[in-house]
Amino acid sequence: MVNVTISISEDLKKRMDEVPEFNWSAVARSAFEKKLADFKLLEKFAEKSTLTEEDALRMGREVGKALGKRLREASEK
Repeated sequence: MVNVTISISEDLKKRMDEVPEFNWSAVARSAFEKKLADFKLLEKFAEKSTLTEEDALRMGREVGKALGKRLREASEK
């Protein structure tokens, strides 16, 4: 196994030290594995997609607007 050095904020380190029960290296490994699995899934999805980049951007904007509207409406209640 190789070693990897990461930088974290002092505040995060302090909070991690308050929970010594966790194996933080294992937590990081798990997070890296999940992120890579998510990326592979997106990559596989993109391979089969017929959407253009422009289509994806347009859909993203539409989703963003709809979500913004939904959140505004929820906060007004």
